[in-house]
Amino acid sequence: MSSFDPRKLSVNFLPPADSAHPLEGRKYTLTHSDITAELFLDIGYVFNFKAINPKMRDEVLAEWKKNGQNQFHLIGKAYVDGGEFSQEAAGFRFMIFKKEMDTALKGIIYGDRPLYSFYPSLLDAPIFVSYESSYPVYRQISFYGTPKKYLNSITDASQQ
Repeated sequence: MSSFDPRKLSVNFLPPADSAHPLEGRKYTLTHSDITAELFLDIGYVFNFKAINPKMRDEVLAEWKKNGQNQFHLIGKAYVDGGEFSQEAAGFRFMIFKKEMDTALKGIIYGDRPLYSFYPSLLDAPIFVSYESSYPVYRQISFYGTPKKYLNSITDASQQ
């Protein structure tokens, strides 16, 4: 994955989802090709589990959720391990996820940019990613800023 190239992003809406609906519970399934560096984003009411490689489990899932104050957050998940990997292998997977998460989030946010014209307040919503692991050292939640940060970084990069 490494650096985000909008030309290598394919976006697919899973009906009945569209560029504005749903908002609450809107789900993203981001997968990629190690060979072509393409990103594949599915947007819908459900995650696209058919797109996930069950052996690799290197997808990023995310969804819009409301917190207790009725504010939206983008909540992501990265599957590090469920006990099937050694701690060393899980640590390597964790490191790769951390390194590539900015690119994954750029793909999710850029791929759904029409949503922000319908709901501009989401540009300032916080993004959190949960790293799921059987090893406590890799089981953590990280804050990744806001969608505005990612859209601005893509715009800034394209103007250079």
